[in-house]
This record gives sequence, C-alpha cells and structure tokens, in this order.
Amino acid sequence: MKKRDGAARSEAEGSKKRHGASTSSEEEEEEDEGDSSSEKVSADSSDSDVQEDTDTSDEAGESNPGSPEQGAVPEDSAPVPEPEPDRLSRLSSARRPQLASSSLVLQEWFRVSSQKSSVPDTVANHLLAFAEVSPALLAHVVNLADGNGNTALHYSVSHSNFHIVRLLLDTGVCNVDHQNKAGYTALMLAALAAVEQEEDMNVVRRLFSMGNVNAKASQAGQTALMLAVSHGRQEMVEALLACGADVNLQDEEGSTALMCACEHGRVETVKLLLAQPPCNISIVDSVSPAAVLRRREPSATRAQTPLGSLLPHAALPNLFPTALLPFLGW
Repeated sequence: MKKRDGAARSEAEGSKKRHGASTSSEEEEEEDEGDSSSEKVSADSSDSDVQEDTDTSDEAGESNPGSPEQGAVPEDSAPVPEPEPDRLSRLSSARRPQLASSSLVLQEWFRVSSQKSSVPDTVANHLLAFAEVSPALLAHVVNLADGNGNTALHYSVSHSNFHIVRLLLDTGVCNVDHQNKAGYTALMLAALAAVEQEEDMNVVRRLFSMGNVNAKASQAGQTALMLAVSHGRQEMVEALLACGADVNLQDEEGSTALMCACEHGRVETVKLLLAQPPCNISIVDSVSPAAVLRRREPSATRAQTPLGSLLPHAALPNLFPTALLPFLGW
C-alpha cells in the first residue's frame, strides 16, 4: 500500500514536474512571442512615423506651392504679377553689365583714337575690327561722345591728327555735324586749325564738303566762316567759301563775317568777302551805333543810304579801323 502510494505520489510529482516544465516552456514561448511582437510593433511604429513624416512633408509642399524650396506653381492658379519696383530693379540689374561694357568700350576707344599721340595704324585696325563685327557697331563706336559731347572727330581735329580724321571720314558713318555741349561741330573746330601740309588741307576741304558749313554754334550763333575770319585763318576762309559758306549769315548780335573781318582788321579777308557776289554790305548788326541810326531811318531810304553818310567823318575811325575805311566807301 505504501509502495502504491509512493508510486502514485511519484507519478503525481513526475506529472507535476512535467506540467511545470511544460508551463515553463509555454511561458518562454509566450515571452519569445511577446518580444517578437514588440519588435514588430516597434518596426511598424517606426514605419508609421516615417510615413507620417512623408505625408506631413507632402502636405507642407502642397500647402506652400510658392516657397523657394519647392519652386512650383500650381497649374490652376493665376500667375501673380511682379511688383513694379521689383521689375524695375531686376531690369536695372540686368542692364548694369551692359552699361559697364559700354563704359569700357568708350574709354578704350578714346584712349586709342583721341589722344595727341594716337597712332593712325592702331586706329585703322580698331575700325576694321568693328566693321567686321557689324556696320552698326562701327557707326556706334565712331560716333561715341564723352561727357562733354565730343567725339573722336572733335578730338582728332583739335589735335590736328588729320590722318585719323581721314580714317574716320573713310568709314562713311561719321556724323560730322554732331555738336558738343558747347555747341561746336568738328567742322567749326577745323576752321580754327593751323594747317601746314597740303595733304592735311585736303582732308579739311573734304570735311567741309561733307558737313553743313552754315551751321551755327548754339553759343552766340557763330558759323565756321565767322570763326575762321575772327582767328585770321585765311586759307580756311577760302575753303569754306568754295564749299558754299554764306557770307551774309548773322550771329546772335547780328554780326556777319564781313563785320568780324572789319572788327579784327583783316584787310585781305575783307577784300575776299567783298569779292563774293552775294555779299551784302548794307546788313547791320543789333548793337553798334550805326545799327541804331539805321533802325531810326525810314524804311524806304534805308537800302539806298551809304554807311558813311549816316555818321560824321570823325565817328568812323571810332567804329572801324582806319585801314578798312576805303572798303566802306571812304
């Protein structure tokens, strides 16, 4: 009996042990499954976070289409017009390189062409290079003006660089009637030049033939003929008359080239001007005493009255040099 009870007890204890081992094994399996489930949940959670971040990023991109990061504009939205100040600023910024380039071209061109020491061959090479690019570029550069309105032609004439003047005229695009800010053309400056060589004088004659010899300076209204007469450039006077200079034109004070010659005592010039068929010796200016007296005369007799009969003999030497009195009828 005790043996069976012992055997039964042993079986019960063995069963209990087996049951405990089985329970322990099941708990371990459950723990393993729990760990695996935790890892899976953690992975799923991480994937979910990544997906949520992606969704959030996509939503942010859709809610801010015009942001610099995205740079996209929805097709169904109307373009927003650029504010006027911003557009002007952008255009100004775009033009700055062009203005800088133009300034460099201007400086280089005047350095090459407009100095007293400028070399004709160097100028010729530059002109050829500009012409090869385009005729428009050649015309633009040749007629570039500095801050005083002077072109390369003005400076070349002033420096008596007539070889360079010839090159500029040969381009066929040189504006010889361009006035600087003082109102003078290169043709007017040429009338003041002292030319020593016949080759240079031929260039001057060509310049006179290409330009307007009767143009008036904006200051005082003098013509090239008046300037040549006043400065005693007899050869220039002859060249201007040969190119059609008008001897009867008047400046702002009403003076003619003949009056200028009389005022400066240019006897040979007076003879030359009087020899011109159109020369009108009855013209008066607006400032001299003779002009005042003539304006007071009846208009019917004004054209027939000699200048000498308007003033007493003693007053004439005070108005004109004694050497010029014979040319005035005395």
